Amino acid sequence: MTTTVITATTQSVRDSLVVARRNLIRMSRIPEMVIFGLIQPIMFVVLFSYVFGGAIPVPGQSSGDPVTYRSFLMAGIFAQTVTFATAGAGAGIADDMHKGLIDRFRSLPMARGAVLTGRTLADLVQTALTLVVLAIVAVIVGWRIHNGVFKALAAFGLLLLLGYAFSWIGALIGLSVRTPEAATSGGLIWLFPLTFVSNAFVPSSSMPSFLRHIADWNPFSATVQAGRQLFGNPRGLVSDAWPMQHPVAASLLWSVLIIVVFRTLAVRKYRSAAA
Repeated sequence: MTTTVITATTQSVRDSLVVARRNLIRMSRIPEMVIFGLIQPIMFVVLFSYVFGGAIPVPGQSSGDPVTYRSFLMAGIFAQTVTFATAGAGAGIADDMHKGLIDRFRSLPMARGAVLTGRTLADLVQTALTLVVLAIVAVIVGWRIHNGVFKALAAFGLLLLLGYAFSWIGALIGLSVRTPEAATSGGLIWLFPLTFVSNAFVPSSSMPSFLRHIADWNPFSATVQAGRQLFGNPRGLVSDAWPMQHPVAASLLWSVLIIVVFRTLAVRKYRSAAA
């Protein structure tokens, strides 16, 4: 029994890596996919830093100081970047479904969940590349880390884990719609309120009471706050909500929970679609 489980797990891992490699090769042959994925977050950094930087105060810091706001902002931009990749993941899976790729994989002796796992792993690699470029741009506009390299790497690890978790939501959306265009729209509709009703761009203390509670318990906010804590950036006024008091633990718990729930749903959806 144990040998069977180990063999099945090994095959699933191997098949997932093969599918991930296939998607990475495809990305390398279509460089505009990567380039366009970099342009949007860079635009957000520049626009928010120089257009809103001097107008949005960070509680507890120098009022209207653009450098302080840029330091406060960057964890939010990083988190927004990894979560917005969800729409692309959903569109890619919907495109594979539309082209009949699922039917081709069905004829192969491979683990059913490997198709989705490989796709999400490839998207994770692309997201990591985007974060590297974005961090370089952030340093250029004045962002700095203050708690050492290891804590900064831990912050980027939490950001990538959140992006990977959200890619499973994108996978489920991609499997649930008929066209890539619908997957892109469906992947963005819920992301905008999730990212803006959070502490990413403004402190949650500035929001009305009912929105503040939503923002404080938002999994996106937990990762943003964890990033600020680990980077040593301004955090604004920290609320009494548990996720804001323990953002690193909250970020890990939210991401793992999202992966467990949505991977299960996505794989089940994939199997029913391929049945």
